[in-house]
Amino acid sequence: MEEKAKESNMGYISGSGRPLIADTSLKPMDRIDGFYVRPGAFGVLGATDMGVGVNFTVQSRGATSVELLLFERKAEKPFATLKFPETYKVGYVYSMIVFGLNIEEFEYAYRLDGPYQPEKGLLFDKTKLLLDPYAKAVTGQSEWGVGTGWGHYHARVVQNDFDWGKYRQPMLPMEDLVIYELHVRGFTKHSSSKVENPGTFLGLMEKVPYLKDLGVNAVELMPIFEFDEMRDSREVNGNHLVDYWGYNPVSFFSPNTSYAASTEYNREGSELKRLISFLHENGMEVILDVVFNHTAEGDEKGPFFSFKGFDNNVYYMLTPEGRYYNFSGCGNTLNCNHPMVQQMILDCLRYWVTMYRVDGFRFDLASILGRNEDGSPMNKPPLLQSLAMDSILGHVKLIAEAWDAGGLYQVGTFPAWNRWAEWNGMYRDHLRSFLKGDGGMAKDAVNRIMGSPDLYDPEIRGSNASVNFITCHDGFTLNDLYSYNQKHNEENGWKNTDGSDDNRSWNCGKEGVTRDPQILKLRRKLMRNACAVLLCSRGVPMLLAGDEFCNSQGGNNNPYCQDNEISWLNWNQLKTNRDMFEFFRYMIHFRHCHPALRGKLGAALCGFPEISWQGKTPMEQSFEWDSRVIGVMFAGAPKGGTDDVVFVAVNAFWEEQEMKLPKPPDRSGWRVCIDTGEENPEDCIVEGREIRLAEENKIVLKPRSVQILTVVRTG
Repeated sequence: MEEKAKESNMGYISGSGRPLIADTSLKPMDRIDGFYVRPGAFGVLGATDMGVGVNFTVQSRGATSVELLLFERKAEKPFATLKFPETYKVGYVYSMIVFGLNIEEFEYAYRLDGPYQPEKGLLFDKTKLLLDPYAKAVTGQSEWGVGTGWGHYHARVVQNDFDWGKYRQPMLPMEDLVIYELHVRGFTKHSSSKVENPGTFLGLMEKVPYLKDLGVNAVELMPIFEFDEMRDSREVNGNHLVDYWGYNPVSFFSPNTSYAASTEYNREGSELKRLISFLHENGMEVILDVVFNHTAEGDEKGPFFSFKGFDNNVYYMLTPEGRYYNFSGCGNTLNCNHPMVQQMILDCLRYWVTMYRVDGFRFDLASILGRNEDGSPMNKPPLLQSLAMDSILGHVKLIAEAWDAGGLYQVGTFPAWNRWAEWNGMYRDHLRSFLKGDGGMAKDAVNRIMGSPDLYDPEIRGSNASVNFITCHDGFTLNDLYSYNQKHNEENGWKNTDGSDDNRSWNCGKEGVTRDPQILKLRRKLMRNACAVLLCSRGVPMLLAGDEFCNSQGGNNNPYCQDNEISWLNWNQLKTNRDMFEFFRYMIHFRHCHPALRGKLGAALCGFPEISWQGKTPMEQSFEWDSRVIGVMFAGAPKGGTDDVVFVAVNAFWEEQEMKLPKPPDRSGWRVCIDTGEENPEDCIVEGREIRLAEENKIVLKPRSVQILTVVRTG
């Protein structure tokens, strides 16, 4: 290393972000621990390969000195320690070019000195190795499940040389999306996935043809930021439990290297880029589930590896006594609306959009992003406004989980600037209750199917503010929703105290696995009902991976720590439950074929309103406590085209019900396309072989069933 440094005669224009091209007349200014150095690019945070050397830039408001430590690969002791001279500091920013470094031969970390006053939130400790908050790759994480958990982390310098070719992002309108939420590892880790690289980005890439066949056009990846799965590693009932979900970020700018099939030492996530590029080629967008509400450093008892040592009182919300506010439920809360943290989050999202071509972000516990430094909710949070208005993020989907663990619930009121969509938790809760037959839910169910106009004013928010879902990673799978009355999380090791108790589920008469044919038939009908209603609701539907072939987690509604068959998708179920897959695939196709469901049409020529609703008759628009029959109609016409009319009829009652339909336009009639009340699964989809209704304006809904009708010309 030192010999290479001595030979370097390359120069650098300080602060420009650009190296000079081989100008031997310029000599480096200083020499520290055997390396020639110059002041660096103060506006370029992180470590950047400049060709002639590496630019290292960090910031700290409270530090009194900063040291850069260089390590051989996998080494515990540094081969060089470079203290930033005072002349290499501007404001609170330290920047230095180190010449003669080969990025493939070293790792780096920092040490910072400064005041140690915990009561003021100052935790500087010059003995601690610190990970660069802007690290683009983290070492020691390449092999899943191998590590000590909470060791110190080194960073790597990466080069961005991925060739995107003649690449163009799909740029799909929000209302056209059908989102599919999945866990990168769990999607293909099971041996039944039959992929070459199970549990990795490349393993997921092998399943893209499956996703395309299913018909989804957006994948939402559960956290792929670098996290340490060995966090709180423990043994329970002979099973090794880890931080499987990954909602405890170590580094916001780094992809999780254990999701790579091969070691990518300095290639900046090329396998992830290959995956994203391939998904785009197949017309699918990529949404990342991002966690900016807390970090893996936890509270006072948690590890100390990065943010605590750079500026604990800046990065985290602290009480007046210097302790951690915990609105995340994970020990600490990121101080998102501090200007320095705002900058980091904005820089991070821009990085993922420009370097990885990501199409959207779902923000975990997003209400935290709108809290002030003292934890109070803000009226116009500057971070949320900045993200909504940023030019680089101008076409990116922004989706908020509009609540947090501190009790702030903002579904329908999240500060949106007409840019943010929301996970609609009320859709999940109200449809779960209504579809299993609870009383008093009819009006709420109608509102949710219509796009929740009571929450999102369609004149202001349009038709795509609501991301509708009945299941997601957090909670029961669809199969378990109709197989269990209570959660069964004993395998998590917390005596079944973890996970939500508000599941609104129903076991259909028997808890868990059963061979009773009547119960099994009812469960499958209820799953089809949920699928049909979800995909015929106004808003953006989101499906949970595996629901389309009845994946089960054995009643565990919080398998965050289960890196095993509880969480891994068993692809053998696709063969066993092929009929369910075909139903899901058809419903997705049906949604794509009917723009009236997505709010993309003008007024219907026949005079039907854009959206209308009813009970058992078109005149019934108020509901009693025991109302369990609803109908919602969507209608519209493209410019110069014909009407598209879809009627969604739901009977959540346990007996057969009759429903009168609106009178169809002249020379047209109603046709049933889907009827989940049919005895045989193959008969549930009847489009293409419709039978004219015996009475044109009346249908009979079998117990606990859904019918989807359209208007067709008859003459």
